[in-house]
Amino acid sequence: MTALSPSETSGTAHDAISAPAPRRTLSEGAVAAIFLAPAVVAVLILRIWPTSLALWQSVHVGAAGRFGLENYTFLFSDPSFHDALTATLLFSLIVNPFQIACALGLALVLNRDLPAGPLWRTLTLLPVAVPQSVSAIIMGVVFRPDGPANALLATIGLPAQGFLTTPEQALYTIILIVSWIGVGYWTTFLLAGLKEIPAALYEAAVIDGANKWQQFRFITLPQLRRPLTFVLVADTVANFLVFAPVQILTKGGPQGSTNLIMNDIYTRGFLSGDMRGAAAETGILVAIVVVIVAIQFRMMTGAKSE
Repeated sequence: MTALSPSETSGTAHDAISAPAPRRTLSEGAVAAIFLAPAVVAVLILRIWPTSLALWQSVHVGAAGRFGLENYTFLFSDPSFHDALTATLLFSLIVNPFQIACALGLALVLNRDLPAGPLWRTLTLLPVAVPQSVSAIIMGVVFRPDGPANALLATIGLPAQGFLTTPEQALYTIILIVSWIGVGYWTTFLLAGLKEIPAALYEAAVIDGANKWQQFRFITLPQLRRPLTFVLVADTVANFLVFAPVQILTKGGPQGSTNLIMNDIYTRGFLSGDMRGAAAETGILVAIVVVIVAIQFRMMTGAKSE
């Protein structure tokens, strides 16, 4: 065993003294909490607190704030609420499958090696970057009786349509406008899910003789279940909360055909002054959304287990 020289001993001591202390690194959970904190605070202030306040107001009646369910019983006897609820359910039954089908189709197309692929993906997402109010104004001009849509129909020999001015077409026109705004957004989630599917699965399927439909059914859809579940639930909630296009373009008309429940809540609370009735309508809307989302989760998880 050899002894260290004085110079070696001092060098070792100097290194020990000057060595930096190990840095403390945050855990992944702490980093995630820091990044999520602003969004959580915003949701609490802008979503949870107003909804909780509305639910509290909905079960209190009179100037003294007496507890009771009269606000709900009045709503269920109000024909205007029945019409708004019917229009909302019809709207949701059509717009949700339509948007998801369009988003899935676009994602499948954009997932291919297309010429100028980034350009097409940018154009698909472009409507999402435009505020809903601006998009509604633009599409309102397009679907005016003397607008570009009817001009296009005239060039191919078709008669002019009423679009937003007739009760028979107004709701379906709103569906087209909302879909033009939202489809690109949902496409990005499904496209990201498609990128995560291993190419080896498709290669093995081709070797086994599977055609395109069989690859889509037995590989794409099962592998896409998680992003598809998210899109289904988020799209459902978003479409139940549609307000800006209706308020800007039709204000619930003509003849109440586009009076979706969010627009009816606004009309009842801020134009008619029935804040407690609007709060009760908000409670009914929340209950409907929770039930439908629970059913969707049940269906998707049940299909997965099978």
